[in-house]
Amino acid sequence: MPTAARRKPAWLKVRPPGRGGYARIKGALRRFGLHTVCEGAHCPNIDECWGSGTATIMLLGEVCTRGCRFCAVAKGRPEPPDPEEPEKVAQAVAEWGLDYVVLTSVSRDDLPDGGAAHFAKTVEAIKRGGCASSVEVLIPDFQGDIESLKRVVEAGPDVVGHNIETVARLTPLVRDRRAGYRQSFEVLAEIKRLEPSIYTKSSLMLGLGETEEEVLEAMRDLRDAGVDFLTLGQYLQPTKRHLEVREYLPPERFERYARLGEELGFLAVAAGPLVRSSYRAGELFKKARRR
Repeated sequence: MPTAARRKPAWLKVRPPGRGGYARIKGALRRFGLHTVCEGAHCPNIDECWGSGTATIMLLGEVCTRGCRFCAVAKGRPEPPDPEEPEKVAQAVAEWGLDYVVLTSVSRDDLPDGGAAHFAKTVEAIKRGGCASSVEVLIPDFQGDIESLKRVVEAGPDVVGHNIETVARLTPLVRDRRAGYRQSFEVLAEIKRLEPSIYTKSSLMLGLGETEEEVLEAMRDLRDAGVDFLTLGQYLQPTKRHLEVREYLPPERFERYARLGEELGFLAVAAGPLVRSSYRAGELFKKARRR
């Protein structure tokens, strides 16, 4: 029998998808042969985000070369990248009429640049077509390769995100062995060194057994790397094969972390049980620009 701390609470109820905007975006995705992290990662906000006309497009297929123990995205040997995908994404974004778009991908350690050029071409295609006023990319670590990071930055995204996912102590348990806590921070710091005007962003999953002091340490590390935006959300076990939830944090704990994050100097913080790294991404961007 689960303990009180590990029993799923009432505030984690999620409405099943199916509203009008959801069906419209899903239809366009299938027509262009595109994927979203919203579906691949079983995001609990898919109905809210798709219903309001926002989606996070997942580039480079839907099979990841890494085996993080929290993630529901399929693992294995992916197909070669679709060279037409950047233009397909630009067409889909234009059809939706978005003013803010988020691009992410699976990890592609099988590619020499980790897929950096593909990211860059997609950003450039969207910007060239005037499809969206702002573009956010959520990138893998590219194994820390600076030239790959440089290629993405030079494409001109408005926000570059890279998620550390969890605290330092739990990183070897939660993430693939090729992902490192310090490597992720070096990636985030390098983005700022390459182009200080670009906003950077990261995210933490909570409820995996971390302590409050470990969360605050991670938040301080992110600020030391110059990170501007932070999101914190409750980890939810996607299947029985994945890591178990150790604790369900109440909404007031997330509110406390949000206050502490703003005190540390983040330009914008989104924290809540159902918050994910791309949740209301456009709102965070606008809030930061106002500040």
